[in-house]
Amino acid sequence: MTSNPSPSAGPPVIFDARRRAARLARSQTTIGTADFLHRRAADNAVHSLEAILRDFDGAVDLSAHPSVFADVLSDSVAAPRVGTVRQAGDPSAPGAAPLALADGAADLVVSLMTLHWANDLPGALSQIRRALRPDGLFLGTLLGAGTLKELRGVLTEAELAERGGAQARVSPFADGFDGAALLQRAGFALPVSDVDRVTVRYPNLFALIRDLRAMGETNVLAGPTRPLTRSIVARAAALYAERHAEADGRIPATFEIVHLAGWAPHDSQQKPLPRGSAKMRLADALGVEEVGRQKP
Repeated sequence: MTSNPSPSAGPPVIFDARRRAARLARSQTTIGTADFLHRRAADNAVHSLEAILRDFDGAVDLSAHPSVFADVLSDSVAAPRVGTVRQAGDPSAPGAAPLALADGAADLVVSLMTLHWANDLPGALSQIRRALRPDGLFLGTLLGAGTLKELRGVLTEAELAERGGAQARVSPFADGFDGAALLQRAGFALPVSDVDRVTVRYPNLFALIRDLRAMGETNVLAGPTRPLTRSIVARAAALYAERHAEADGRIPATFEIVHLAGWAPHDSQQKPLPRGSAKMRLADALGVEEVGRQKP
């Protein structure tokens, strides 16, 4: 008797979508007090649009806090070239459900500070790619692997000291240097990825946590989580100050912002020349002698 093959396993569940939705809903009234990362992401996206002299009639914003992008765009010379920007999809769980967009429905898709919460990042990018018309543009931003590296270290050390074991408390962010490869894998043409590292200085750990809550960026890792005790947080705050405090006593927090840009393929786009089609050696173009090659 032959058994039916088991269905292939889906992507691992890293984040709890319901907890993420609750954090995001709570942050809608507080983001204005700590929107500096979202505004930086929006500034970069709008600067990109300013450099592209074409119209985007069908624009969609998938950002966690789309009001920030709309605000920055409204003051830009690119605003008249971008049509009405509508929202679609669930920013608390990007890629978990089909986008509420037909294939090829958008000229421009923007997703700022959202995709680092995707359980299936390649899948979420593939959905965005399918939603774009040929030669449509995607502009995205997510937090990268270096984000909150100081906080990750002191929380782990403090919990180990207090409990003898530690749980993950900071998200496993994607490596920013993989951005272009992720876009290419999802089917984008002309992929571009840029890593922007930002250091924010705080008076103490508790001020940092207040900002993370205001942004909706606190821990939503899936699975049971033991709450942090006051003694663990106090030890972590002391360790943070001891290991990282600067001369004035303030502590740095690192944020790594990964900016992504890619186009839906179109025949009019530039394409790389076939391998071996070059008419001149690189060494000749640079006017140097190629090391390891004998002169004819």
